[in-house]
Amino acid sequence: MTIDAQFWRGRHVLITGHTGFKGAWLSAILLEAGARVTGFALEPATEPNLFTLLGLEREIDSHVGDVRDLESLRRVIRTAEPEYLFHLAAQALVADGYADPVGTYATNVMGTVNVLEAARACDALRAVVVVSSDKCYENREWIWGYREIERMGGDDPYSSSKGAAELVVHAYRRSFFSSGTAIASARAGNVIGGGDWSHKRLVPDLVRAVRNGSELELRNPTAVRPWQHVLEPLSGYLLLARRAAEDPRGFSEAWNFGPAAMQQITVGEMASRLLAEMGSDTTVNVVRHHHQPHEAHLLLLDSAKSRNRLGWRNRMSDEQAIRRTAEWYREWDKGADMRDLTIEQIRGYFEA
Repeated sequence: MTIDAQFWRGRHVLITGHTGFKGAWLSAILLEAGARVTGFALEPATEPNLFTLLGLEREIDSHVGDVRDLESLRRVIRTAEPEYLFHLAAQALVADGYADPVGTYATNVMGTVNVLEAARACDALRAVVVVSSDKCYENREWIWGYREIERMGGDDPYSSSKGAAELVVHAYRRSFFSSGTAIASARAGNVIGGGDWSHKRLVPDLVRAVRNGSELELRNPTAVRPWQHVLEPLSGYLLLARRAAEDPRGFSEAWNFGPAAMQQITVGEMASRLLAEMGSDTTVNVVRHHHQPHEAHLLLLDSAKSRNRLGWRNRMSDEQAIRRTAEWYREWDKGADMRDLTIEQIRGYFEA
């Protein structure tokens, strides 16, 4: 559970979606470990954004492109010849899935097809980790966590697109990657951490409300989510990539990287605790629209397989995750050097 710079130093790694929240954190971790990183993604979707704040465009071979464009992907992968590929590029919001279902399926399903199709021609590739979502499961509102063997599903375009992407991974693994290159998928829960400014997500909405002196609007405060700091699943992705490359037959599977049971708390409680940690008296207003799209009320992950077979585990309590997230945004608001703080948090996590 260290960065393992001895392993990653000098490795060629390609990340799709490197300009996004999780992609920028993963890029920073790999650079800290001495890897040679190539990125393929759209321009950052927000201003500000973590990719720019960390100055990552100066340190990695960054390519602007869309995963729906197979030929562009082929050119970049052919030139980069990565040993490891992390596929994070996605349309990642439930609400945007309702607003643009066609674009959501095109990006999340055909985008995954394109990444794996382009990867087929890369002889140097040792392992591919396709980052999925806890929402890929057919959600029956169970009070226990979903295991990797549960049925894929989804009652909304975003969730079902993630379930469909998992089926794509399975089919490509069996059809084209049965030996040699490892193909694994990773399913995580709701991540928090500094540097996320996406719309319609709890932490960015909360930060904007605090900064603007406005109310924080919550759509579904009683919904239970598997919260965890962004560094938790990213450590799992890195560990999975290494183990899968060492033993493709043993680890080319789906893996959950969810929080411990005590970190599965409601949206309302998470908002209250973040506001308290940030020292804010921002008021919370519950808003229920008449035509509000369906969202799952209860969603839990069972990560026993990752703990037992990969040796992965959560290292932060919910209190620590909230504290580090609040610290990051407080320092950003003060105009601090966010690269220094981000690297400090990365080192603190992996070296604890």
